[in-house]
Amino acid sequence: MSSSCSGNCSSCGGTCEDPARKVQNALAGVEHKVVVMSGKGGVGKSTVAVNLALALALDGMRVGLLDVDVHGPSVPKMLGVEGASLTTNEAGRIQPVEACGLKVVSVGFLLGSPDAPVIWRGPMKIGVIQQFLTDVDWGALDVLVVDCPPGTGDEPLSVCQLLLDADGAVIVTTPQRVASLDVSKSIKFCEQVGFPVLGLVENMAGFACPHCGEVTRIFAGEAGRELSERYGVPLLGSIPIDPLVSAQGDAGLPFIRKDEQSPTTKAFLGIVEKLSLRSGN
Repeated sequence: MSSSCSGNCSSCGGTCEDPARKVQNALAGVEHKVVVMSGKGGVGKSTVAVNLALALALDGMRVGLLDVDVHGPSVPKMLGVEGASLTTNEAGRIQPVEACGLKVVSVGFLLGSPDAPVIWRGPMKIGVIQQFLTDVDWGALDVLVVDCPPGTGDEPLSVCQLLLDADGAVIVTTPQRVASLDVSKSIKFCEQVGFPVLGLVENMAGFACPHCGEVTRIFAGEAGRELSERYGVPLLGSIPIDPLVSAQGDAGLPFIRKDEQSPTTKAFLGIVEKLSLRSGN
């Protein structure tokens, strides 16, 4: 995959289209764009992104999922499409992989094997992200969910600068206060780059018993609530740990469709309701 102009128009004589405007035109058929991010690794951000996309589809929406976690693309594994590859249509545009009712694109589809490392510097990563946003034939979608890697570096910055008309970011934390130290950086990052924050999701908020469904808090702290109050950002929902979510993700099966009555599924559906991403909203 080749990268297009990075926006430095001295390299093309000023003849190129502004990258952000090019992305906007390419995604004209996508009504809502939601970016899932976190300043902290290990909070289950990709699990949230995948199950949020599945919950949106379960709610009757047409959903795309773009995985730009360049160095740790886990979306193909979680959706059971490891080994899939990207193709192009007659117009030369990239075709998403169909998985679990979603249109999916991931850097993982470009790798020869799941354990192949991605050893790229910033410009290459930025170029591939821009190409995924401009050259993929997403078609008509109600929502495009973008799964960013943790931190506030090249990948989330590129996404925020290119998706000028995005609805905003869903920021993932866990209950521990140590997590809030890094997650707060994502909120400040969005403020500094002028990117809206739709709300917070507190993941691993208790343990959902697989037998009775009762949720018991096992981690100290209430980082979701504390960050919400400190920065005036909505707390969209708290998602309990459920062993079946991990097992289904490892098996590449959509948990959220397996047990629609579980506390975890209900939490995701509640987040979808609060996001209000239905047509016209």
